[in-house]
Amino acid sequence: MDLGIGLPSTIAWATGGDVLDWAREADTAGFASVGTIDRIVYGNHETIPTLAAVAAVTSRVRLHTAILIGPFRGNGTLLAKQLASVDSFAGGRLTVGIAVGGREDDFVATGSGFEGRGAEFDAQLTELREVWDGASRGFAGPIGPSPAQPGGPPLMIGGTSAAAIRRTVTHGAGWIAGGGGPDMFAGVADKVRRAWTEAGRPGKPRLAALGYYALGPDAESLASRYLGDYYAFLGDYADRIAAGALTTEAAVRDTITQFAETGCDELILFPCSPDLDQLRRLADLR
Repeated sequence: MDLGIGLPSTIAWATGGDVLDWAREADTAGFASVGTIDRIVYGNHETIPTLAAVAAVTSRVRLHTAILIGPFRGNGTLLAKQLASVDSFAGGRLTVGIAVGGREDDFVATGSGFEGRGAEFDAQLTELREVWDGASRGFAGPIGPSPAQPGGPPLMIGGTSAAAIRRTVTHGAGWIAGGGGPDMFAGVADKVRRAWTEAGRPGKPRLAALGYYALGPDAESLASRYLGDYYAFLGDYADRIAAGALTTEAAVRDTITQFAETGCDELILFPCSPDLDQLRRLADLR
């Protein structure tokens, strides 16, 4: 199983310099990927320009949106061009985890329809594929830049609903869990595998998951501060999320082992602090 590490770009008090320092060190530390989390109404860095900047300061590590929210970004044509541009800067190192999203305030803030986001997402996924496959869209023909990877960046569809599984089989290279532990992952992953086979897709879907971690003497307080703030809109449930963060070396090791045993292909662990010590502590556990 590949082990990726999240960027601190969704931590409100992380600076742009923190994010780029983190990316540079992750690139040389041997992690398989660096991940981003997506949100509009919060003090985070925006995903697509963040990844463009990260592409410029790294050379090896893959870039993985985990997860990009699609529908509030408008039409698939512009999104396809933006993502192809990032992938061009990255030399074909981009993987796009993408989902329908569930925070209504992000949709209101962007003037997007929350109730119709599923249908918007379906149309968007179709358009991404058509643009990356070179469909003509005007006098000059296809929309560039030409994909750095054949067919465009791989799409990893997020979500646990029947619609998410359908989208995975129809549009995706695989599925990514947007949270939850190994047991939840295993249950949905089995459904994805069955649907993939029943649809006649060749090979196997790629399966990925994410989690949160904090290590060191202040681990629990770091997790509580960040996750309690990020998930404050959920009320008391934010405390449960913070309590579920991996805050000991043993918990990190056990969780990596458990995800690997479920057949997970990649686990991306997101930090609760932008301090580079957190990256180094995780690197030491691999």
